[in-house]
Amino acid sequence: MKNILILFCVLLLMSGTVQKKKSVIFFGDSITELAVKPAGFIVKIDSMLKKNNINNYDLTGTGFSGNKIYDLYLRLEDDVLKKNPDLVVIFIGVNDVWHKRTLGTGTDADKFERFYTAVLKKLADKNIKAILCTPAVIGEKTDLTNEQDGDLNKYTNIIRGLSVKNNLPLIDLRKIFREYNLRINTENKDRGILTRDGVHLNDKGNQLVADEMWKVISKF
Repeated sequence: MKNILILFCVLLLMSGTVQKKKSVIFFGDSITELAVKPAGFIVKIDSMLKKNNINNYDLTGTGFSGNKIYDLYLRLEDDVLKKNPDLVVIFIGVNDVWHKRTLGTGTDADKFERFYTAVLKKLADKNIKAILCTPAVIGEKTDLTNEQDGDLNKYTNIIRGLSVKNNLPLIDLRKIFREYNLRINTENKDRGILTRDGVHLNDKGNQLVADEMWKVISKF
């Protein structure tokens, strides 16, 4: 009888064990850096979780202004691998394209693919799951007259290909933003629909990104 009572107490304690939270790191540039600010997409995801009483995710943003894929590769060890997350959401590519024309410091397409592949390999070696995001916009015009639409589409296709090659989930923000603008941006504006400046997200853009990211993250 005494042994049965002890076993019952052990089972009761085990049933009350706190579930380990799933660690999610959002890895990117200034768009991700701003995502931890009020109304940013990481904050919005966190608010959505709290509203629905979902408390088994730990969300962390590590984004830096001006970062390109090479920068992510260089800080991967300290900002991601050492923290041993369960999941990493990679949101990069805008500056690799944007800075080629504006600053002359972008990333050639072949180097972009090589460094992105290297990042994915390091994550895979640590058994860290990755979600890939395509860059959304550099200008919101819908008639394909944004100055860097061609290059942005090229780099987007590289990420799509890496998603297929590595059997990794993809959040195709390039496609999602274009479809949204085709519906809403009837005046063909270059900003103000989902971004405040053609690149960085406004409140609606942050909410759209939060919704789309959560659709994928929630499956893990």
